[in-house]
Amino acid sequence: MRVLALVSAISALASVSLGAQELVGIAPDADAEYSPYIQQDFPNQVLFGDTHLHTGYSADAGLVGATTTPDDAYRFAKGEMVKSSHGIPAQLQRPLDFLVVADHAENLGLTFGLKEKNKALLGTEWGRGLMEIIAPGTAEAMGEAYVYWGNTFAMAEDAQDPLAGTGFNETMWQRMTDAAERHNNPGAFTALIGYEWTSGPRGNNLHRNIIFRDGKKKADQVVPFSSYDSEDPEDLWNWMERYESKTGGRLLAIPHNGNLSNGTMFDDVTLMSRKPIDQAYAERRMRFEPIYEVTQIKGDGEAHPALSPNDEFADYGTWDKGSFGPEPKTPEMLPREYAREAWKRGMAYAASLGVNPFKFGVIGSTDSHTGLATTQEDNFFGKVTMVEPTSDPVRFEEAITGRFTPDDPSDDITHAQALASGLAAVWARENTREAIWDAFERKEVFATTGTRIRVRVFAGWDFKEDDLNRSNFAEHGYQAGVPMGGDLSAAPKGKSPTLLIRALRDPDGANLDRIQVIKGWVDGQGETREQVFDVAWSGDRKPGKDGKLPAVGNTVDVAQASYSNAIGAAGLQAYWRDPQFDPAQRAFYYVRVIEIPAPRWTTYDAKFFGIELPDNIPPSQQERAYTSPIWYTP
Repeated sequence: MRVLALVSAISALASVSLGAQELVGIAPDADAEYSPYIQQDFPNQVLFGDTHLHTGYSADAGLVGATTTPDDAYRFAKGEMVKSSHGIPAQLQRPLDFLVVADHAENLGLTFGLKEKNKALLGTEWGRGLMEIIAPGTAEAMGEAYVYWGNTFAMAEDAQDPLAGTGFNETMWQRMTDAAERHNNPGAFTALIGYEWTSGPRGNNLHRNIIFRDGKKKADQVVPFSSYDSEDPEDLWNWMERYESKTGGRLLAIPHNGNLSNGTMFDDVTLMSRKPIDQAYAERRMRFEPIYEVTQIKGDGEAHPALSPNDEFADYGTWDKGSFGPEPKTPEMLPREYAREAWKRGMAYAASLGVNPFKFGVIGSTDSHTGLATTQEDNFFGKVTMVEPTSDPVRFEEAITGRFTPDDPSDDITHAQALASGLAAVWARENTREAIWDAFERKEVFATTGTRIRVRVFAGWDFKEDDLNRSNFAEHGYQAGVPMGGDLSAAPKGKSPTLLIRALRDPDGANLDRIQVIKGWVDGQGETREQVFDVAWSGDRKPGKDGKLPAVGNTVDVAQASYSNAIGAAGLQAYWRDPQFDPAQRAFYYVRVIEIPAPRWTTYDAKFFGIELPDNIPPSQQERAYTSPIWYTP
């Protein structure tokens, strides 16, 4: 019976196979594209990452106790459990999609060279002197070693690299690129090659992170250009240009912390010659610096309450007390430090120069010096190793600015004011070096303060409100408009820019309070203007007579370091048409998405360690996302 059953089964399968062959004639032709996605090439996913992470290979991290390696940093970013430099187990709730280990170029790998008794390092008088100082291995010895290195790197005018020509820099750079190659897994996790150029003339922050589109083969053909070589961004751009000519590769630079630049980040004059910026300068800056890191541990750089007094959300993570040098902060510096003001001034320059020197998109990143890219408030491992999670007062009280003016507390900023920020979000088709780098270049990117809000915006002339609900929302957005980072021009008669906006909360985070559109423009008298529009919000709130939307509320339980998503919305969307558009005036539009209040990292620490909250730190905050602008040119 079993034999008969088997024969019957085989016969049945044979008849099915024969039937399938008979259906071939009505199947699509071999060259027909039944799948609608074959020809789609627009970005269809958000990737979250960090372009600004330091490990113990950065001298200013290693000399204060960081022992993490680039391999540790990549493993952590990919979701593995890693032990911090103090031995504390650490892990992300969700992995990142990409990472740049951007260790400082200046004496890269220094502390590892000391531990290994590197012959090239100890072959120099400077290296032997440093080894002698650090040999006891005590905290005091580490501090003295840091001062020894700092006096060479940061304090001396026209400082020369004491290790140049020894081969040490080449060895350490190749270790960095080796680590990136080991962990780069196209489609799953991207390890972009990069480093930080640490320019700080007179203590004013002009740092840039240099991001390679390329792999190790091209990156190893150069040694990173450092501030020993020059502190002038224009010299950096020259080096980048030479790299591209030599290798056929591509580079871009990402400035950060204009808030600590004392007015030099978005200055009206060049750094060295002090001549007014011109068309050639503007063109080169935008070629090599298409995006800006607008939020990170050392403060938020979107806006400042003194520059935007009518914006109730402008005073977020404000660090406006000095820099890393002795020069005091003055009010006239502020317009040359913040992104929104730079965007406004850039349009005025475009009118006079024909080129906008400040037409940049925005991302966030951490600038953590622990090797751990932590941006969640309840998982924040701090700026540097000495302020990793602990009940010791150093966690809150460690000074970050004001070190050069110990008798003047007015410019002091402590670690309690640090933000657990931020993340870079890119719209891309693939999780690869090339796709992510290309998104940076075209500015189809947005910044978050550490949360993983998803936000998308398109601008065009003919969008309708019903387009928000289209099943092919993104495809239509690209066909009929431009995405964040894009350009509109020459408005059709009688038409105004219309924006389609969608935002979703972080799946593991707080609900959304509202969506805002921030417009900047140059009026008929040549003056720059701005206005904030609430375009979508949760609940049944209504704007008051002053046009302001009431606050969403606050569910934060400070004692328990908790909150509730009983308020706010999981998602918001908006159709918005500019109600005051003048086709003769330059303008930009960007989107800001605000979450409901949630506990700050200091509040989580107070609960976990049973300690008091700092008096000058709010217990809750409203995290947010900022998109790159869309510009309109007449």
